[in-house]
This record gives sequence, C-alpha cells and structure tokens, in this order.
Amino acid sequence: MDDVPRLPHLVVIPVFPGVNALDVTGPAEVLALAGRLLPPGRPGYEVRVCAERAGPVETFSGVPLYVSGTLAEARVRPDTVLVPGRVDLGPDGPVPRVDPAVVAWLREAGPRAGRVASVCAGAHVTAAAGLLDGHRATTHWATAERLAADHPAVEVDADPVFVRSGRMWTSAGLTTSMDLTLALVAEDHGDDLALEIARIMVMYLQRPGGQSQFSVPLAHRAGGRADLRGLRGWIGEHLDDDLSVPALAGRLAMSERNFARVFRAETGTTPGTYVEELRLEAARRLLERSDHPLPGVARACGFGSVETLHRVFRDRLSTTPGEYRRRFRIPGSGEPIDSQFIDMEGTL
Repeated sequence: MDDVPRLPHLVVIPVFPGVNALDVTGPAEVLALAGRLLPPGRPGYEVRVCAERAGPVETFSGVPLYVSGTLAEARVRPDTVLVPGRVDLGPDGPVPRVDPAVVAWLREAGPRAGRVASVCAGAHVTAAAGLLDGHRATTHWATAERLAADHPAVEVDADPVFVRSGRMWTSAGLTTSMDLTLALVAEDHGDDLALEIARIMVMYLQRPGGQSQFSVPLAHRAGGRADLRGLRGWIGEHLDDDLSVPALAGRLAMSERNFARVFRAETGTTPGTYVEELRLEAARRLLERSDHPLPGVARACGFGSVETLHRVFRDRLSTTPGEYRRRFRIPGSGEPIDSQFIDMEGTL
C-alpha cells in the first residue's frame, strides 16, 4: 500500500467577475509554499482556478486573473473547494456579490467535496447554494447581519477570524483568507508545517483576538478628534483599568459632562456602552481560546466579578459565560493570560 503513489490534494477555487484577488491569490500562495516545504514523497496541493468561461477575469482591484479552466470542466470531486467573495460599497452600506454561475456549480460540486471553505463574503455565495444551512459560520463583520437575515438556517457569528463547522469552513475579512488556509494546512499536515509557513510569510499562526479587535472600533464613527481616537485605542489596551467616565474624562482634562457629550457626538455611543462592548468581546475571546476559570476572565477583562460578567452576557448575548464557552470553545487553543491574574495557588 505504501508504494501506491498518492495524488495531490485538489483545491478548486471558483472565481467570477469582480472577485477579490487576495481571496484567490492569498490561499494559493500558502498552499504553494506548503507543497514546497513538504518532505519528498508527501503530495502537496493542486490548485485549479475555474470560472464560467476561460480567459481573463477582472478582479475588484482591476488586476485580471487569467483562468484556463471552466466550471463545467471542474465537475470532479475536489478535496477542498475554496469560495472567494466580493463586497460592493452601496449607498446603504456593504453589499456582498453573489454570482449565479458559481452558486449553481456549488450546488452540484459542494456536496461531493471533502470540505468547503469560504473566504470573507464568499460565505454569502456558499449560503446561497444551501451548503451552510444548519452550520455555524462567519463572514466579514460588516455583512454578517445580512447573511443572518438572508439565510436564517445559518447560525452566524460575526466575531471569529474563522469558523469550522463539520466540513464547512468560513472566514472573516480579506486577509483572513490566509489564516483560514493555514488552518487547513495544519489539519492536513500538522501544526509544525503551518507554523513554518507562518514564519516565512510573517503571519500569525493563530491571529490573536477575533474580528472584535476591528469590529467594535469600526462599528462606531471614527470622529475627527485625535485625542478621542487615541483614547479609544488606549481603552482597548487597558480593559482592566478604571474606565469610568470620571477617569476617562480626567485623562483628557475635560469635565465629565463635556467628555460624555463629546464622546457620544464623535462615536455615536456613550463611553460606558463602548467600554462594555470592548470588555465583552475580550471576554468572549478568552472563553473561546482558553481554559481560564471565570473569576480570572472577569478580572482580565475589567468586569471585576463573575456576577458582573454573567449579567453582561445575559443582557447582551442572552446566554451565560459557561454556556458560551461550551458552544464556542476552540479545541486545542490555549491563549495565555497575564501573570497578574494568577493567584498564589496558581489558579485564576
């Protein structure tokens, strides 16, 4: 049996006019590097980029991709289908592009594939083909609400960088295409190879945090005041500090009343709400990526007590921290926590 040659892992990437080039080229570069780093005798990846018609396909950036294979020719059993996406900026906000030809091909090829991975707004394409029904999935934070509204059978979580649900994988924004592909390589060939690729490409093997590190600040207006922008960045790095209105106003040498008024005018929310959102998302990350007991999570994220942590989770997520961890804990992860949150007995 060992003498039987093994075929390369076949990855099919269906593209369409206006596709984001990085959704295609980023994963392809990771897979190509994996193939070159594998020891002799271990097959790498064969990447086939296919479109409705052969020839140049213009991408969102205007840089054309030359595609030699067609979707009609790709009616095989791929080991992996990797679905790229595109988001247009409409007058009412970001609008994901769903290409009918790719959707039709996915309906046929997707059920036969070993796994299906969607990048960014590619989740909208995969969902339109019915492949995400009954699965937990993510997409770019700016289109997550639309994905949930258009496809109520999909359990949408807007925060993780990527999500695996059975054989279905989905990822967040553009650059997470490579995070997702590293995870696929790790599943196929182990963490050591993925880590070596990450080092060569100067990437995180596992990016710290989730979309929360972008979504909370970006969900609120940037505002024009540099001092408030700087303060918002400082808040995100000091969640366990005193972040009350008096303390924050004091940092900017403003009266509490004026600070609260200016903060809301600049961001569209109150200081208290903004701080609570950041602390909640930090707590979610620790619950997903660590085994730290709840008292340590509460202290690390600035909630102070488990009771407060429970209250915020109930009010905002309609669940408890323990239930959230049971549902969304990432197997094998173990994000470190600052030593200041470890007591004399070594527990949190």
